[in-house]
Amino acid sequence: MASLSCSTEQLATLLGSNTTNATAAATYICGQFSAVSDKFVDTSYAVDSTYLLFSAYLVFAMQLGFAMLCAGSVRAKNTMNIMLTNVLDAAAGGIFYYLFGFAFAFGAPSNGFIGRHFFGLKDVPDSLYDYSFFLYQWAFAIAAAGITSGSIAERTQFVAYLIYSSFLTGFVYPIVSHWFWSPYGWASATNMENLLFGSGVIDFAGSGVVHMVGGIAGLYGALIEGPRIGRFDNRGRATTLRGHSASLVVLGTFLLWFGWYGFNPGSFTKILSPYTSGNYYGQWSAVGRTAVTTTLAGCTAALTTLFTKRLLSGHWNVTDVCNGLLGGFAAITAGCSVVEPWAAVICGFVAALVLIGCNKLAEKVKFDDPLEAAQLHGGCGAWGVIFTGLFANKKYVNEVYPGKPGRPYGLLMGGGWGLFAAHIVQVLVIIGWVSVTMGPLFFILRKLNLLRISADDEMAGMDLTRHGGFAYDYEDDSVNIGSQNGTQNTPI
Repeated sequence: MASLSCSTEQLATLLGSNTTNATAAATYICGQFSAVSDKFVDTSYAVDSTYLLFSAYLVFAMQLGFAMLCAGSVRAKNTMNIMLTNVLDAAAGGIFYYLFGFAFAFGAPSNGFIGRHFFGLKDVPDSLYDYSFFLYQWAFAIAAAGITSGSIAERTQFVAYLIYSSFLTGFVYPIVSHWFWSPYGWASATNMENLLFGSGVIDFAGSGVVHMVGGIAGLYGALIEGPRIGRFDNRGRATTLRGHSASLVVLGTFLLWFGWYGFNPGSFTKILSPYTSGNYYGQWSAVGRTAVTTTLAGCTAALTTLFTKRLLSGHWNVTDVCNGLLGGFAAITAGCSVVEPWAAVICGFVAALVLIGCNKLAEKVKFDDPLEAAQLHGGCGAWGVIFTGLFANKKYVNEVYPGKPGRPYGLLMGGGWGLFAAHIVQVLVIIGWVSVTMGPLFFILRKLNLLRISADDEMAGMDLTRHGGFAYDYEDDSVNIGSQNGTQNTPI
């Protein structure tokens, strides 16, 4: 918010011919006026900072959602392990994003590839970024790591989680976020000096930056590890290894839904920004619209998944519906601020079909991802990037990304090929970057025997063999290992 001004000389002239009294009165009035103006400026900063902090808290709450979703989606014997990995994604990610990640992502000034300042938050706050911005971006970074942990669940050594999570949040993810979100990034929509195809990439809250990065990293981890024991039989046919708690899956889904209102609307980072002063319509309206498009995409994807899976399998499956809902959210994340609500319905509908198709393909190629994370976040995230290039609205693009009249917008909305071409580039470079960083990392971990646990440990369950006991007082009459000699039963 710009500071209001008061001129003592001009005001003194208006107060009358008694120069001494007029000047004194003008000085007093302008002093009071400036104090009030400063309070308005202070209030605007406080309002925007509070909004951003609240959004950061919502995004962080998604970690609990991820933890519950993951816990419910794995077998009971691995519950302790998967929940601990979610805690450590946040903890290790916090340290490495503080030391390196934030600087690589937003360190300014910088070149188009990587940031070079703010290591260990040195010189923060400054005119660009306050501590609240760091906290918000950290919550995004650990979300990407949480996505990957789901893909490699139930068979990964604990040390591998620590290594990949630190590398992803400290280096791989920050570089991508610099490219597309920093005002210095080579493909950023806010880099006015060098806009890719005259547009830059509009990945507002990270269908590509967060979801594709986490999903593709999980893809490589799961591919290099191989499927869980029993996931495919001797003839190569898929066998369902069901998670142990649909209740936890639903709880995690609703927590993620709640947190997404910080993820997408919060990505404005400010709320007190009028588009035209004195008008009811401003950035606060865009924040509300973003929440609406997010909701509609998720709801549409959930219903599409419900009925499609009913036709394919003959069942009303709550787990499939939850994954479909999250796929819709992942897809709308890129364009949530720049599309009409009706377009969000299309986004969610296609996202559900993309997820179902990716899952069918995964079974064909014997790819095992216990949470469908690579398919959901990678596949639906890529669709979300493409969707934005097709349906971005001209009015909303100019409001959310001001400063360049005539900026390209959605191809199907009459905006030309510029934005769509930039988004195709984004999909390709994210696939390439994650492939050359996370792929070799997982390969090296496998060669060093640091990636996958032994077959015996996998069959017994990681909670018992790696974490000292199960998450529950659990008994399973169908699998009663060692019951004759008094040893502990092992849950499936």
